[in-house]
Amino acid sequence: MLRSNKLKIAHFRADYATHGDFCDVFKNDTKSLYLLAFLLTANHKESEKCFVSTVEDSFKEHAVFKEWARSWVKRKLIENAIQIVWCGSAQNGQKRPRGTSQYQTERECKIDNVTKIDAFERFVFVLSILERYSNRECSLLLGCSMNEVTQARMRALYRLADLVTPFPRGDGLPVCRQLGRTSSSSFTSVRSGRSSNHDVNISE
Repeated sequence: MLRSNKLKIAHFRADYATHGDFCDVFKNDTKSLYLLAFLLTANHKESEKCFVSTVEDSFKEHAVFKEWARSWVKRKLIENAIQIVWCGSAQNGQKRPRGTSQYQTERECKIDNVTKIDAFERFVFVLSILERYSNRECSLLLGCSMNEVTQARMRALYRLADLVTPFPRGDGLPVCRQLGRTSSSSFTSVRSGRSSNHDVNISE
C-alpha cells in the first residue's frame, strides 16, 4: 500500500516542468520573449536584466506543470518587467536612454513607437492588445482598477496614432490615419499571427 502511494506521488511529480522543459521554452521562444521584455521595459539593458531574471526564476521553480511552462515563463517575465520599470522610475526620476538609429526598418520603427509611450499606458497596451490579457488580468498585474486599464489603453492608442508618420498624398500633403482602424487592428494582428505592410510580428 505504501509502495503504491509512493508510485502515485512519483508519477504526479513527473508532470511538473523540469529544467529541461524550461530550457526548451527559452530556446524556442528566445526572440519573442526578449521582444516582449523590450516592449515592456523600452530599454535594452533593462530588457536583458528582465530576461535573465526570468531564466533564473524558472530554475528555482519546482511546482509548475509541464503544460504550463511556457505561460508561466511569460507571466513571470511580465512580473519582472513590472518590478524593474516601477522600481527604476521611482529612483531619481531619470529618463531612460533611447538610442535610435537613423536607418531603421518599418518593423523597428513600429517597435520604437511602442517604447515611446509612457510606462503605464505601454504596459496596458502590450498586455491587453498584444498579449490579449483581460482587463481584470491587467488590473491584477498592474495593481489598478479595470477602468484605469480601459482609459490607459485608449491613451496608448491615441499616442501611437500621433507617433505614426502620415502617408503623403499625391499633392504632397500628409494624409491622417484613422485611429481605431490603423492602431488597434495593426498591432492586434501581432498576436494573431496575421501580418500586413504595417504590422509588427512579435513572434518573428
